[in-house]
Amino acid sequence: MKFWKMHGAGNDFVLIPDLERALPDGTLPELARRVCRRRLSLGADGMMVVRPAEGEGDFKMLFFNSDGSVGEMCGNGARCVSRFGWEAGLGGETVRVETTAGLVTGYREAGGLWRVRLNDPGNARLDMAVTAGGREYRCAYVELGCPGIPHAAVALPEDADTGALRALGRELRFHAAFPRGANVNFYEIKARDRIRLKTYERGVEDFTYACGTGTGATVWALHALGLTESSVTAEMEGGTLRVDLEYEGDRLKNLWLTGPAAVTAKGELTDEA
Repeated sequence: MKFWKMHGAGNDFVLIPDLERALPDGTLPELARRVCRRRLSLGADGMMVVRPAEGEGDFKMLFFNSDGSVGEMCGNGARCVSRFGWEAGLGGETVRVETTAGLVTGYREAGGLWRVRLNDPGNARLDMAVTAGGREYRCAYVELGCPGIPHAAVALPEDADTGALRALGRELRFHAAFPRGANVNFYEIKARDRIRLKTYERGVEDFTYACGTGTGATVWALHALGLTESSVTAEMEGGTLRVDLEYEGDRLKNLWLTGPAAVTAKGELTDEA
């Protein structure tokens, strides 16, 4: 089985081309669980399967988290699969990717960067109070796309070490206030055009080096609250992403995410992997 190993700002993926539909749908969750195991297989935060287009796109992407659960869409994954599509001749320097959350368009930029238009935010609650660990936290809740990818944006607690923050992220990820669960994005505003971000991702059930949709959702929420500009650089453990919000009057027209899409390996998976 052929594969590509890719990452976007440290958020890493195993990409499997399945343009002949040789892989039965029912096997994909277990395949994701197996190939995403670190040390025992390739290891990754998620797995993407590339299929022929069924609608207006150049091809279709199926996304699975490392626990085998289906992901609606992934911003870093969308940039990576856009680069794959360009290199594999499935699209040009503009690539249209069909995802569970809708059509996503990727654009090749200078310097090895790729830009994608994220799905529109919806079902947003910008001023929520949730209680976790005996403390109340103010947060914003945003879903991107349809069906929406759920995100909670929470100010980074000043007194939380890594272990405490992981426990808080896990509790909030399953909080009753978020019926579908949520990716929990802890943010620190460094300036009106720069934030620091750390995301506890559902499906991975731990912190990842970067979360593309979480970055877009958080920046949109912070801008809506008047806390940041419409163009923001987000620093994460795995690198830097940029979010640009474009408006027509008061209506959001485009939510752009720009960042790297790196190929780390190409090869063939063995049965033992």
